[in-house]
Amino acid sequence: MAQWLSTQLLTERLGQSNPTFYLQKGIQAYVLRKKPPGSLLPKAHKIYREFQVQKALFLIGFPVPKPLLYCSDASIIGTEFYVMEHVQGRIFRDFTVPGVSPAERSAIYVAMIETLARLHSLNVQSLQLEGYGRGTGCCKRQVSTWTKQYQATAHQDIPAISHLSDWLMKNLPDNDNEQCLLHGDFKLDNIVFHPKESRIIAVLDWELSTIGHPLSDLAYLCVFYFWPRTVPMINHCSYFQENIGIPSVEELISIYCRHRGINSVLPNWNFFLALSYFKMAGIAQGVYSRYLLGNNSSENSFLFANLVKPLAETGLQLSKRTFNTALPQTDTAGHLFVQTRTGREVLTRVKDFMKQHILPAEKEVIAFYVQNGNSVDKWRKPLVIDKLKEMAKAEGLWNLFLPAVSGLSQVDYAFIAEETGKCFFAPDIFNCQAPDTGNMEVLHLYGSEEQKKQWLEPLLQGSITSCFCMTEPGVASSDATNIECSIQRDGNSYVINGKKWWSSGVGSPTCKIAIVMGRTENSSESRHKQHSMILVPINTPGVEVIRPLSVFGYMDNFHGGHFEVHFNQVRVPVTNLILGEGRGFEIAQGRLGPGRIHHCMRTVGLAERVLQIMCERATQRVTFKKKLSAHEVVAHWIAKSRIAIDQIRLLTLKAANSIDTVGSARAMKEIAMIKVAVPRVVCKIIDRAIQVCGGAGVSQDYPLANMYALTRSLRLADGPDEVHLSAVAGMELHDQAKALTAKL
Repeated sequence: MAQWLSTQLLTERLGQSNPTFYLQKGIQAYVLRKKPPGSLLPKAHKIYREFQVQKALFLIGFPVPKPLLYCSDASIIGTEFYVMEHVQGRIFRDFTVPGVSPAERSAIYVAMIETLARLHSLNVQSLQLEGYGRGTGCCKRQVSTWTKQYQATAHQDIPAISHLSDWLMKNLPDNDNEQCLLHGDFKLDNIVFHPKESRIIAVLDWELSTIGHPLSDLAYLCVFYFWPRTVPMINHCSYFQENIGIPSVEELISIYCRHRGINSVLPNWNFFLALSYFKMAGIAQGVYSRYLLGNNSSENSFLFANLVKPLAETGLQLSKRTFNTALPQTDTAGHLFVQTRTGREVLTRVKDFMKQHILPAEKEVIAFYVQNGNSVDKWRKPLVIDKLKEMAKAEGLWNLFLPAVSGLSQVDYAFIAEETGKCFFAPDIFNCQAPDTGNMEVLHLYGSEEQKKQWLEPLLQGSITSCFCMTEPGVASSDATNIECSIQRDGNSYVINGKKWWSSGVGSPTCKIAIVMGRTENSSESRHKQHSMILVPINTPGVEVIRPLSVFGYMDNFHGGHFEVHFNQVRVPVTNLILGEGRGFEIAQGRLGPGRIHHCMRTVGLAERVLQIMCERATQRVTFKKKLSAHEVVAHWIAKSRIAIDQIRLLTLKAANSIDTVGSARAMKEIAMIKVAVPRVVCKIIDRAIQVCGGAGVSQDYPLANMYALTRSLRLADGPDEVHLSAVAGMELHDQAKALTAKL
């Protein structure tokens, strides 16, 4: 019997715990569940508990397979077991439910959350399951149980596990006395849906069921909404996306709470999410442990070893976040460029973080650079910056610029970039600062797996920074084909020789890697296929940092300055070349599109801050017996500035929307237009604000002079206005000619 059962094993899922078998006798189909073989953890794999709870639920009409028999005699098949009827239906292993319409996908999730609410609304006493779990103190027991389970199976020391366990034990909810029947592993792949309807006909796998706090089940169901995109999804699932019909977390919570008749503002939500990730880390460790012992039949069990650490780290990050579980009230009427649901939620959190943490720290950051302007620490960052970064990372406000990581659209991020543009160091707090954003995009889009592992991963973590070396002092770099820095193949190496300047960020102590654009000549190719990009570690012999360059006298210390850098016989491995020889311009175009959106929207945010300063000054100062704001010329400056800001915002959002809908290559005209329009307009607004502030406007008492210097430099960065104007004219003439030809 045991030998025959080994051929009938059904596909296992995340828990990969109690072996499950398909049995058939005539036209009748059954499912058998048994304990795994070998040495087991105490209190794990209690087969009778599964049978007991399913029997109780089946009797009241809750959707579970009909339990038929339980056998405690281990001599029959080697362990105790139970048998239930087989339920024929649909099980969705991929939580994004591919292959169905958005409407059906939404209905599936609604059915799932309604079923969970129904489960938690059951009366435990009426089910006669009073002794099934101890109820009161469930959260504390879960933390203790999973800590012991992990310690019993651990194969390496993972500090995040210990830290998370300690945090959970110190932050137990005050109301840890609720007594609901919990499933313990309630998620989509443990549910059988009707073959043709979005209706649940059976909930499976009750191994972890108990009596306790219902939010532990609800949070466990929601963990995949917060799954880090740097970690592979279990069962080869797809990552969650916007606009495919899956309700948001807030929508699921709203439905759940409405069915249970409770408030949708859930206390301790961060605790229960962190607990869920702690539990998943423990499950993953257990799966890998059974793999090492040879009593786990799943072929991919060894992969679970790589999940334990990132799951624990994600739990730690979620523990530090502040959540609002109520359904947000949004009004998008009249909006031309509407954000996704995630985009609106992240923007709200960014605004709150800016208001509560970043803006109050401005004076401290400015004071640091005033005090250290001539010291060896002038290129370093004050300690408060690292503290704010850790807080932002813990809140999940990290790497927001990269759609593949954040899940945000370009329109989503445009609004966020505007907000961060209101403070000069805010982008760094969210790891969204130039030139690192562009360099990370390059490595993400074009880097090899080895390059990503060595350089992209630490950049995404924020443990290092980078620079981009393209502009040269010896040639007019606005025509990038003039670039003379050479990249020559020599055996298994490339040798780089040349001079670069305006390499931003080189002065930062954390700057470890440069992306260098240079010439790899190939006479048989066109002039736009003569250049390549290559990775050069800053500490490579032959890399010589010559001097910092000032911008209108400002050294831009916070951003690591702008430097002249020489490359003298710099030798790096062939594997450091990005994408291939002659692909430099191709990479540059992919890099600059989103980057220009980011620059421009940050500059729009800066303009909003400038207008605020202008208005405050105009309403406070009096000249010729009336306030400045009462003078018509000043009032007109304010009005013109408001009009201009709204114009450039819409133009930039149009470009962002074009990238989202047709891609960077087909949005080149819109991108070039904003690159010209935004810095020009904002320079004019800053100039007006300086006039309103008078002598104070050009002093260190106001940020306006520094704002003007940096904004004016944007008319040169990434190509001067004139190059972009010529490009816009060329594309417009081409479009007009096409339209005329079509008309004729």
